Amino acid sequence: MRDLSVDVIEDAVKELVMDANYNAPEDVKKAFDIALEREESEVAKRIFLEFKENHKLASQEKLGICQDTGLAVIFLFIGQDVHLVGEDIYDAINRGVERGYTEGYLRKSTCDPFTRKNLGTNTPAIVHVKFIPGDKVKIIVMPKGGGAENMSALKMFAPSAGLEGVMDFVVETVRKAGPNPCPPTIVGVGVGGNFERVAFLAKRALLRPIGSKNPDERLRRIEEELLERINKLGIGPMGLGGRITSLAVHLELEPCHIASLPVAVNIECNAHRHKSIEL
Repeated sequence: MRDLSVDVIEDAVKELVMDANYNAPEDVKKAFDIALEREESEVAKRIFLEFKENHKLASQEKLGICQDTGLAVIFLFIGQDVHLVGEDIYDAINRGVERGYTEGYLRKSTCDPFTRKNLGTNTPAIVHVKFIPGDKVKIIVMPKGGGAENMSALKMFAPSAGLEGVMDFVVETVRKAGPNPCPPTIVGVGVGGNFERVAFLAKRALLRPIGSKNPDERLRRIEEELLERINKLGIGPMGLGGRITSLAVHLELEPCHIASLPVAVNIECNAHRHKSIEL
């Protein structure tokens, strides 16, 4: 058994929050380079070049890639042989989030749903915990912007909808989103589970690196077909037309009840901020 202070986790979350907002992930930068080679619209090409310049300036000047610095979504993978020492782990994470957004001069976006009063802390974070073998703790911070999140959708289909109904729903969700999620997007798709689980599957699907192949051949073919159909919509970067509307479609599937076919689509903006550390 290994002791690990929650203070270490707090400090790590603080640093990850700032890192994710300042520095574009490598998979995003690589995806932009590939998209530039494939894109045919001159307007879209210029937008990609501006995105790349924005990445460079944000990193150099320690400024947010986007003015919407996101709601903090945190995935915590805790080794079964780790003993967390100190105060409540959720309190420590939220302190780390607040410190990161305050010390990093990042916009705080959490508010009361009805009064809309800003809480001034960007907390509470949305925390997903999974226990894994070993004595390490892995933290992934994914600040999620409101514009893309608002375009997400969930539907409880009857089983008769089948694969065709699921795929049509995914493509239609992206079509209706149009320019609102700041394309080119990454599309996370969850299928199966139940009402709350399928939304989580769609969110977790976004963690897979852009350009990676789904290990399940059947799901890989579905992802490829969905991406092709989405990019034929012609929405393009920032909704101004082009060949590249989405950089990737990532699908996660789990068994579901015989009476249900849950489907969720979680759309991610072009910034796709995510950073991780293993303690």
